[in-house]
Amino acid sequence: MTADERRCQHFIEWVERRGSASRPLIGTGAEGVPRAVVIPVLAESDNLFETLRSLAQNPAEEFQDTLVICVVNNRAEPFARVDQIADNQLALKHLEQIVQGGLSSADPGGKISALRLAYIDASSPGQELGRKMGVGEARRIGLDTALRVLCRNDSPDGLLISLDADSRVEPNYFQAIREHFAAHDSGAGVVAFAHPVPDDPVHREAILLYEIFLRYHELGLRAAGSPYALPTVGSTIVARGSAYVAAGGMNRKQAGEDFYFIQQLVKTGSVTRIDSTTVFPSARASDRVPFGTGASMGKYLDGGGDLNTVYHPESYRILGAWLALVLDRLDGSPDELVEAAASIAPQLAAFITQQGFEDVWPKLKKNAPDLEGLAAQFHRWFDGFKSLKLIHHLRDGGFPPMAIEEAVLNLFPSLETGIDGSGKADRLSCLLDQLRVACRS
Repeated sequence: MTADERRCQHFIEWVERRGSASRPLIGTGAEGVPRAVVIPVLAESDNLFETLRSLAQNPAEEFQDTLVICVVNNRAEPFARVDQIADNQLALKHLEQIVQGGLSSADPGGKISALRLAYIDASSPGQELGRKMGVGEARRIGLDTALRVLCRNDSPDGLLISLDADSRVEPNYFQAIREHFAAHDSGAGVVAFAHPVPDDPVHREAILLYEIFLRYHELGLRAAGSPYALPTVGSTIVARGSAYVAAGGMNRKQAGEDFYFIQQLVKTGSVTRIDSTTVFPSARASDRVPFGTGASMGKYLDGGGDLNTVYHPESYRILGAWLALVLDRLDGSPDELVEAAASIAPQLAAFITQQGFEDVWPKLKKNAPDLEGLAAQFHRWFDGFKSLKLIHHLRDGGFPPMAIEEAVLNLFPSLETGIDGSGKADRLSCLLDQLRVACRS
C-alpha cells in the first residue's frame, strides 16, 4: 500500500467516525475528481442557481475536474420556518431535475447541467439537521462527504473549496485556485472577496461601512503582527484534504464557523491568500445566522446596529506591542513579561493575567523543543479568539470605539478620504477601494 493509499484509508475512516457523511450524495458521477466545491443552501432557491451559473462560466476543462456539492439543509419545525423548508424543497426539485439531465426552469439555458453537480438532502423529513445545528454542520456534512469522494479518487490532498449559495465567482475562479496550490505548498488559502455595492443609498452605505470594518480589522491584525490576520468569510476558504483533517475538520457552530475553522487552519499549518480571483458575497440583510454580513446589515438597516464605529486603533498597537514583546523575550519569566506588559498598558497586563498567562507560560516553555517552537506554541495559545477578546477588553477598559473614518485614517495615515467636500458615501467608497488594495498587497 502506497503512502497516498494509506492516507486515503485513514481519512475515510476519520470521516466515518465523525458520522457527518451518512446522507447519500445524489448527482452526476464523482469519479476522478481531485477538487470539490461545497455550498450550504438554506432558503436560497432565488440565489443558488445564479451562483451555479457563475461557476459554469468558468472554462469547461476547469470545472469538469471539480464536483459541486449543494447541501440543502434546515432544521425541523418549529426550529426552521415553514417558508424556509418549502424553499429548500423547491431547490431540491430543481437540483434533481438538473442532475437527472432534464429541463428545469432554474436552468433554462442548460448551462448548470454542464457542471459535475451533486446534492445532499439535509432538509426532507428525517434528514433535517439537529435543532441546535446550522451552517457549520451543513458545511461539515458537505466537506466531509467531499473528502471521502476525493480519497476514493486517490486524491487525499485534493482541494476542498467552500462557497455560499449567494456568492458569485469570476470566470477564472477554478483556474486561479488550481494554479495557486500548484505554486504554493500551503495547506489552505483564502480567496479575495468584494461585496457588490448596491445602488440604493441606504444599503450602499451599510455595506461600505461593514466591509471597511472587515478590512480595517484584518489590516489592524496584520499591522500587529498576528498570524491570524486573514478574512474570515466562509465563501472564501480552500483547504487541502490533509490540512482539513489536521485542523479537525469543519466545526458545528451555527455562526462564526468560518472564524474558528480559519483559526484552526492557521494553528495546524499555513494559510495563504489567493488574490488572482475574487468571490462576491451577497451584501443583503439576512436573519439566518445571528452575526456576520447578513445579520450586521439587517440590524443596521433596522436601526439596531452601529456600523459607524470600529475598534480603537490603539487596541491594535497594544496587541502588536504585546506580540512583539513576547517574541523578543522568549527566555523571559512570566513575571517579567507581565511587568513589561503593564508598561505597555495596564489593561493588557490585567487581561493576560485573567487569561492565566503566568501558569501557561512555564508549560509552553517546558513543552517547546526550541525558541522557534515556543513562538509557535505561544501563537497557538494567544490565538485569533484571544486577540479579539483582548481588543474587546481594551474597548471596555479605556479605548472606546472610534468613528470609522477617523479610526481608519489614524491607523493607516497614508490613506485618503477622497476630494474635499465629498459626501459620506463617496468618502467611504474611496476608503474601501484603498483598503481592498492594501489587503491584496
